[in-house]
Amino acid sequence: MIGVPGLQWDDLDPVRTPALWRLAGTGATASLSTRAVPPEGLPVTCPIAGWLTLSAGQRAAAPGSACAAPPAPAVAADGSATIPGWAELVSLQRSSPFQATVGLLGRTVTAAGGTVAAIGPGAALAAADQSGKVGKYAASVAELPDLTPYTLVVAEAGQIDQAWTASGQESTGTATGTAGAPTAGSTGQDGAGPIATTGAPADARTGPAGSGVRDLSPEARRAAVAAADRTVGEILAHVPAGSTVLVAGLSDSGSAAHLHIAVATGPSGAAATTAATTTATTPATSARPETGDDAAEAYRKGWLTATSTRQEALVTLTDLTATVTHVLGLGTPDGVVGRAWQNGGEGPASARETAARLADADLASQVLRQVREPFFIVLVTAQVLFYVLASIVIRRARRMLGVTRVVATISGAVPVSVFLAQLVPWWGFAHPMPALLATILGMAVVVAAAGFAGPWRSHVLGPLTAVAGVSSAALLLDVVTGSRLQVNAVAGYEPVTGGRFYGFGNMAFAVYSTGTILLLAGVAHALRRRPRLAALVCLAYGLVAVVADGWPAWGADFGGVPSFVVGVAVFLLMVTGRRVSVVRLGLVGLAGVALVALIAVADWLRPPDRRTHLGGFVQQVVSGEGGSVIGRKLGAMLHTLGNLPLTLLSLVALAFLFLVLYRPSRWGASALSLVYERAPELRAGLFGALAAALVGFLINDSGIAIPAMALTVAVPLTLAASVRALRDEPATPTMPARPSAPAGTPAPPAP
Repeated sequence: MIGVPGLQWDDLDPVRTPALWRLAGTGATASLSTRAVPPEGLPVTCPIAGWLTLSAGQRAAAPGSACAAPPAPAVAADGSATIPGWAELVSLQRSSPFQATVGLLGRTVTAAGGTVAAIGPGAALAAADQSGKVGKYAASVAELPDLTPYTLVVAEAGQIDQAWTASGQESTGTATGTAGAPTAGSTGQDGAGPIATTGAPADARTGPAGSGVRDLSPEARRAAVAAADRTVGEILAHVPAGSTVLVAGLSDSGSAAHLHIAVATGPSGAAATTAATTTATTPATSARPETGDDAAEAYRKGWLTATSTRQEALVTLTDLTATVTHVLGLGTPDGVVGRAWQNGGEGPASARETAARLADADLASQVLRQVREPFFIVLVTAQVLFYVLASIVIRRARRMLGVTRVVATISGAVPVSVFLAQLVPWWGFAHPMPALLATILGMAVVVAAAGFAGPWRSHVLGPLTAVAGVSSAALLLDVVTGSRLQVNAVAGYEPVTGGRFYGFGNMAFAVYSTGTILLLAGVAHALRRRPRLAALVCLAYGLVAVVADGWPAWGADFGGVPSFVVGVAVFLLMVTGRRVSVVRLGLVGLAGVALVALIAVADWLRPPDRRTHLGGFVQQVVSGEGGSVIGRKLGAMLHTLGNLPLTLLSLVALAFLFLVLYRPSRWGASALSLVYERAPELRAGLFGALAAALVGFLINDSGIAIPAMALTVAVPLTLAASVRALRDEPATPTMPARPSAPAGTPAPPAP
């Protein structure tokens, strides 16, 4: 296992990095998400945190408030080594929200009878057992030329990390010795100087304002990458034939988090035993599988993948731990959250195209980080302005109702278009923000055009049903086929952050659930003359949509199922004329919880390396960690209330719905009352969608984002239907009546 902290795909070059270039051209390749526990205020994975995450198979934390170089281990006469400050590192993980068990990888291999060696101080952090000891340590591969006696060799090519650390330390007046080891007078954990400084000037090599994190200059980075490649080449020259070689850029080396390099060659261990019980009983005495069947399974040229991401050419750092134990036939130890790397689909024919494709994936993540906040500011501003103008139109400008209906339909199509925009590589344009906005608007116009393209355009719920149907069907199809539309979408999930890689993200769920329930309202209205059939059709599609949301192989959405069940149930109760009571809502909520619990337990009963996060949560509950997970998600939900743009969007949308559409217009009855008279099913759909959004807000860690996106779908589409109802009303403005004359007295007049 060769760790090259900070190595990215755009660092590779056939002349400057020949060793890595050959690996990229012959091995299985992917982008590596290296998310660990970042220092407070910094958005990056530090090298120490990356090595410790490999050691634990779970996100680990590094000490201090800034990134530091790995400490040099204390080497004994027999060649073994001890990590200085190991007890403090163990204690730090216990106070971390992820409770990583550092030393788990080394202990697993040695407990099974294997031998472990480490080359370099960072590698020693990953190879150490739970006491902080490494069986064999060398500062360089030249000191350990024979690797055949070892089951697992963890090697470090740390020149990028060392150059970055030295650059940061020089900015604070400290210095480092060779191989990143601190010299006297340096500061930080175990004497390693931090790269984050206070008050560093903002220039091209400095991170976000106030972070003080400096980037390497292009020249310094190229030199460090070339030196790292030479080290990789030296290591590969000593690797025994038939060994499995894993290469990972397992941390960041700059002011921003990136996707990094992942390459695998040699036997994959796919045919080896994967039972967790073999961890303590199966001896591991060779770096390669012993049977011919095992040897037949190898990492081939193409993409890597893992069941943790379900994405082609995307794996995670925690997967690397599971991959090492899987290759050695040891199974996945308890506490490791990753899944073994696997062969994926066919990749490009050349190393150049492979590197370019994977560098483009990192570019998409970087651009996403730049445009996400401005996009939501633009979205909220546009929505608020539109609601203000629509309020004026509804009150005073009847001739503009047709235009308002079209614009409202386009607005209601924007949320699903955020995901459809991923069909176009907008991030590759010279000006990505305008390209993103133009792509989303173009998609929204196309979706809205479907609402006006057929005979349904003349019906009060026609465009609403069409746009809602596209919103529901597009996202359902997306999760069934791999959730690719949500990767690097501004309302989806980004691989660099590594919070989620497949299934329904919370914003996508909000669009999906709202679109589904409004679609059911349109279907019920179309079948209003056959109420039993309407109820059966709505129940059938509603069940399919809910199951797809929670099914581990598709949506895998733990918090979405209960809220979706409540929303669909409220709609069905109202559309069939039944009363929505507190007792019924409580029973429906319990049914939703029971359904998601049943799905999660079924997922938990599968082998550990095939579980999704649903089964993983059940395991956390069994292990006594469920309370901390729930507490962390509750805290995240409450924290979202501080998201001013999304909170403002939710409040303005609700105000428009109930203070504008619900109030009587200049022409008499309120717009909502008119559309409810023509299509009472919309009332059931709207209340069902709002119920799902409210419950989703309360039980998901994305909090306010769910009602914000749900209202961005529901309110504009409701406005479009309401405007149609207003246009169908006679243009007879309601005028105040003249005061009547005083009533006369029945008595005769006085003489």
